[in-house]
Amino acid sequence: MADAPDGNALAGPLRRWFGAVSVGEFTRLTGGASKETWSFDAIAGDGTRTGLILRRDTPGRPSEHGALEREAAAITIAHQAGLPVPEFLFSFAADIDGLGTAGMVMRRVEGETIARRILRDTQYAPARGVLVGQLGRFAAGLHAQKVPVGFPRPDPLTGLREQLDAFGRPSEVFELAMAELVASRPPAREPVLAHGDFRLGNVIVGPEGLRAVLDWELTHAGDPAEDLGWLCVKAWRFGAAEPVAGLGSREELLDAYRSAGGADISLAELRWWEILGTLRWGVICLTQAWAHLSGAHRSVELAAIGRRVSEQEWDLLLLLDPEAAARAAHTRPRPDGAAQPEPAPFGRPTASELLEAVREYLVTSVMPATTGQLAFHARVAANALAIVAREIELGQAQAGPDDVAGADLASRVAASLAVANPKYFGDG
Repeated sequence: MADAPDGNALAGPLRRWFGAVSVGEFTRLTGGASKETWSFDAIAGDGTRTGLILRRDTPGRPSEHGALEREAAAITIAHQAGLPVPEFLFSFAADIDGLGTAGMVMRRVEGETIARRILRDTQYAPARGVLVGQLGRFAAGLHAQKVPVGFPRPDPLTGLREQLDAFGRPSEVFELAMAELVASRPPAREPVLAHGDFRLGNVIVGPEGLRAVLDWELTHAGDPAEDLGWLCVKAWRFGAAEPVAGLGSREELLDAYRSAGGADISLAELRWWEILGTLRWGVICLTQAWAHLSGAHRSVELAAIGRRVSEQEWDLLLLLDPEAAARAAHTRPRPDGAAQPEPAPFGRPTASELLEAVREYLVTSVMPATTGQLAFHARVAANALAIVAREIELGQAQAGPDDVAGADLASRVAASLAVANPKYFGDG
């Protein structure tokens, strides 16, 4: 578990905004595989508290050169434009004593960030009725701002092609998606200031709606449809049905964006960027899993993310060949989820039964007794054990000419997804 930052190292820089303060009560927030996020308070002599957030690089995984400066610049531009974002205060270098790695400090915005709560809890029902429009208007406001000098303008297809080649072209579905993207690429638009990771999970929401957009580390100069397409990627619906962040329709998003001064983006153009975004997340899953497998950053979270590649393959099939996906979903293998007592050549409990025992321990004993990042990683570990148990069960069941290796592409992806996350099919 990461050590908390040294509050004494922050007290000096905070004097500019709050005078003499003490710093304490650091709490590690959950989520975030690439950066650590800590909540803390600046405490004045009279006891007045100001809520703040510190985001810093994960030890051993420094940000790309210049990324921190771009993130700070984009947040400042958005804040000065009156858009709902946290107020950036200052950044710090990796060599400042007590802070460990480079990062930044912002004012804390209260509200909910966990997407599943936003999509399901009763108190956020009013917000769910207005968020699509608010997100569309936010994107239009951001894209109207001047792009700072020196911001990169990456070509998304070139970068994805290079990454897939570096992995040895690991996915036939990813190659189909690349071919579709190359064949149907829309005309280039004038680049805008893009957020780069605009989605549910990177926003703070209150019962009334959007309060702030977070996590600007991927900001760059990009096509205005890029942020909107990323918002539509199925992974960011978190199990809800509606295509825009699980909240509403693509038409509603585009109408809100246009009405706030955004470009006239068509549904076909949005679909192209949705396909690209789905492929992009699949490549990110590959990259994060490799960070674990290579030994660069051992992490149960990063290891588990590797099995999410099958989710993105499935989402791409739903976009590229929905009929084949429907057939494969109907005929997919269905593990029953129970520990298998036979065969048991090495005695009882079997491997499946041992996995189930450890998973039960994590779920019933570790998770209820912990909070924050430790509880989150315990849940990830329990899910990883369930994946292994399903793989053992289905591996034993596969035999003959109809096994996974001999099946068509959609059936092979469905079989992988049945192991990785059978709930992802959405039919029980």
